[in-house]
Amino acid sequence: MAWPLKAQNDDSKNNSDTLSTRLVWPRHVQRAIDQQIQAPLLDVSQLGLLVWDLTADSAIYRYNERQLMRPASTMKLVTAITALDCLGGNYLYSTSLLYRGNIVNRRLIGDLYVIGGMDPMLDGSDIDAFVKALRNAGIDSICGTLLADKSMKDTLRWGEGWCWDDKNPPLSPLTLGRNVHFMERFAAQLAAEGMVSDSVVLGDDITPDDAEFVAVRQHSLDHVLLKMMKESDNFYAESVLFQTATSHGNRFATARDGLAQTRRLVNSIGLNASDYRFADGSGLSLYNYVSAELLTRLLRYAWLKKDIYVHLLPSLPIAGQDGTLKKRMRRSAAEGNVRAKTGTLTGIVSLAGYCTAANGHELCFAIINQGIMHSREGRDFQDRICELLCKP
Repeated sequence: MAWPLKAQNDDSKNNSDTLSTRLVWPRHVQRAIDQQIQAPLLDVSQLGLLVWDLTADSAIYRYNERQLMRPASTMKLVTAITALDCLGGNYLYSTSLLYRGNIVNRRLIGDLYVIGGMDPMLDGSDIDAFVKALRNAGIDSICGTLLADKSMKDTLRWGEGWCWDDKNPPLSPLTLGRNVHFMERFAAQLAAEGMVSDSVVLGDDITPDDAEFVAVRQHSLDHVLLKMMKESDNFYAESVLFQTATSHGNRFATARDGLAQTRRLVNSIGLNASDYRFADGSGLSLYNYVSAELLTRLLRYAWLKKDIYVHLLPSLPIAGQDGTLKKRMRRSAAEGNVRAKTGTLTGIVSLAGYCTAANGHELCFAIINQGIMHSREGRDFQDRICELLCKP
């Protein structure tokens, strides 16, 4: 679709009706963004910006869209879209309980194994369910060792390029409330139920092939994405990356395995993955380098692939309503309209997502401000851009 080269006269009495809005848009938006680009903020910082009209399938505004910048937590968009493309929206995280040994008079003479699946949603209810499942399997007491199978991934507890003095989540396949004490809590619950002694032995080992299944606890990727995106949860994002890493049956999977799927997807949408640097799934790493163009192209890909879009869109924060956008863009045309992932690191403020323009066209956009001394200034700039995209 070709946009008119000349906008209608702003003094036209019909300027507010639907037909006029369609004719002048996006020219008036382009002019308004041009004015924002003159802000003093950009005299001392960098900007990458791309706005794409999904309905017309064309760019309506570009500014340094190919410049490489750190994405901060908009990297979670890359991780989420890759996972949905690779795993599918109905994917389930799994944490399994098995035993090896003999059950004699409801007493297990042997060992229990918990196979970690790096599920960030594990909580006390899952431990309670495991205890109940043991009783249902005919086990009232245990004489043996409780073993954690953490072979899903490598032993690294941090991501490449993470700052040592940040409060980063431990990247363990078996956690409870962000800490690595799942097995201790499980043992304590078994002791409270009178099923093991207080001096139960804990250990780590790979589950043998002949172990007997007891139970599995599962949580959906959809539920993980909600907290990952709405609250910008870093551990949830890294867990999604490792689910992607294990999608081809890799044992002792690494972040590199997951990021290989990201590079595959980037190449498949017509970009060159070698032009970018992907280091983690959450955006904590200082080694990530992407562009506004890359983020926008991935958002476009997700929009075109409805089986991805229907899972991605509900996870995104909504301007003025929830998540990390709850307090932003209130009392503006962007409120309730913009759905986007935020990103903040020292010196970086980013925003990427979707909105609907006044003419009814659906848009996707990516804005990365780099070299920002005060994050508030970057957020205010991005909010103004979004408001311009949404208002008549």
